[in-house]
Order: sequence, then C-alpha cells, then structure tokens
Amino acid sequence: MSNASQGVLPDHALEAMIAGRQITCDSPDADQVQPASLDLRLGNVAYRVRASFLAGHGRRVADRIAEFEMHRMDLTGGAVLEKGCVYVVPLREGLALPADVTAVCNAKSSTGRVDCLTRVIADGGTEFDRIPAGYIGPLYAEICPRSFSVKVAPGLRLNQIRFRRGQAVLSDAELAARHADSPLVDGLPVIDEGLGFSVDLTPTAAGIVGYRAKPHTGVIDLTKIAAHAIPDFWEEVRSEEGRIILDPGAFYILVSREAVTIPPDCAAEMSPYLAMVGEFRVHYAGFFDPGFGHGTPARGVLEVRCHEAPFVLEHGQVVGRLVYERMAALPARLYGSGIASNYQGQGLKLSKHFKA
Repeated sequence: MSNASQGVLPDHALEAMIAGRQITCDSPDADQVQPASLDLRLGNVAYRVRASFLAGHGRRVADRIAEFEMHRMDLTGGAVLEKGCVYVVPLREGLALPADVTAVCNAKSSTGRVDCLTRVIADGGTEFDRIPAGYIGPLYAEICPRSFSVKVAPGLRLNQIRFRRGQAVLSDAELAARHADSPLVDGLPVIDEGLGFSVDLTPTAAGIVGYRAKPHTGVIDLTKIAAHAIPDFWEEVRSEEGRIILDPGAFYILVSREAVTIPPDCAAEMSPYLAMVGEFRVHYAGFFDPGFGHGTPARGVLEVRCHEAPFVLEHGQVVGRLVYERMAALPARLYGSGIASNYQGQGLKLSKHFKA
C-alpha cells in the first residue's frame, strides 16, 4: 500500500465503490456523494425499541430489533418520531468493504442542530458509528430525538459515512507546519491532539449569542427546508457580560470564536474537548468536507448540553477541537463549489429547516 493511497477516500473513489457494489446504493440521489463522504438514506420502516443497543459480536441487528421492538411504523408518506423515544431504521445503503478500508459515520450537521441523536449500527458491531474493514452487511440508523419531535420520510438523510484507508489523522507537528504555511484558523492556534477552538459569547448585531431549545414545541418536519419559524422552537440567548449560565438538560446552539479552514487535501471532524473542563458536553454533528471555509473562513456551530449542575460558560473558553485528516486523493469537487453546501461562510446559524 503506497502512502499516497492512504487517507480519507474522495468523492470519485466513493463513486467507484458504488459502481463496484462495495457500497450498495440502489438508485443513488444525484447529490448523495459529498467531497469526502456519502449521505445515508432512511428506508421505509422505523422500529420503536425499548432501549438503545449494539448488535454485539456475532449477532445481527435484525435479531436484536426482534428482541427489543415495541411497534413498527411505515414511513411512507412521513411519520413523526417522538421526543425521548428510540427508533431503529434500516438504511438504503449497505457495505461490502475491502479488507483495507474502514468506515466511520456521523450525524449530518442539520441533524445535530435540531438535537436529534442519531448513530449508525451494524451487524456484529461493538461501537456506534464505526464499521470495521472487510464488513459485509446492512446498516441501520438509531434515532433518538431529544429536544423536538421530528417528522421523517424514506430517503431522508440524517447520517453520513466516510471511508478511510490506513492512517489519516494529521499529527500536531503536521498541523503546526500547515498552519505556518497557510493559516488553518484566524488568530493564534491552540494545537493539542487537533486544533482547539473556543466559544464566542460576543453578541451579534441582533444582540444575541445563541439559541436555547424551547421545552414544549410542535414537530419539526425534517423533510422541509426554511419552513419553520425560529420563535416557535427557540429562545434567544443574550449576554452582556461575556458569559452565560447553562441550565441542566437544556440544549443550546452557540458558535466558535475562531473561523476555520479545511484545505482541499484535508477533511476534518469535530471531537469533544476534555471532559474535565466543565459540567457540559459539546456534541458535534457532521464532518467537515475539503474546502469548508476555504477562501471564506467559517466558524463552527456548537451544540451544547449541560449535565447535572448549572455551569458558567465564559467567552473564549476552549470547548472542542478539530481533528484534521489527510485525503487519499484530491476530491473532484470541494465544499461550497458548485454543490449544495448549506453552511459555507457560516456564523451563528440554526439548521436549514428554519426560516432566515
């Protein structure tokens, strides 16, 4: 295996995998393949289960569904997944991976921004969102809406998958060298097992620093874009002191202080900062494709949930890191260049389901 072939597989490699049936993806959507990832589509039925689960060694997800199923729902025509419930939905895509290719999944950005926890499970799996090399079999999405009940339908894309061959993560030394050559972030970089970033609590022109999910709302129809009024689902968060107090159990949308750039030969993934920094969790949904922020630096949107105790979050506090990975080859297209990229050049921004 040559070093040049190691890394995250680009769009044209994914298209070759679909053509070769290493990714089973019947009647793929025209825009399903992204620069460094593939969107995964919901199938036609959802199973309401008693609890979240993993298949476990030597066990099939279908058998575990039979063990935990409460009832099933036909998604044809749309169906509502209730807040606080757990569902498993077979995906339209399956895999027959080569022996040297692994896969990792994540929620799409728009999914995370409505606080819909979704993870991919596979036969024999002992981890969420991780698919071992050589895996042959189906894929399933586990979906647990947390702040809002959501309406879904077959073909809806809540998750995405990325494929890797060999070692892909850039070391801190490589990150520092890249930043010195061409800045990856505005300002002084914090490099520690990735590129650290902090929270921005400077008010926007509208005087807000973020949004907090309202506790009792209607349903968000995830099949509709720019169709929901922000005040029906979100409270504005304001701060004149450079800090806010996070309430236990509440869900917030905030924004990073730093603007980041993903070069064309890299991809990236958000990961949490050390758990010891406070009584809160910053959960990041979605991958950062090559070209995100390239030429137009964009900030990272933070999906924040406080744990057991109220916690003071202050402007400039480091809350997460961006892990950069090398591409195995340059993609044919970049994020934001002639494709439907919803968050290029973003600042504080809710999901695409809400009116501007």
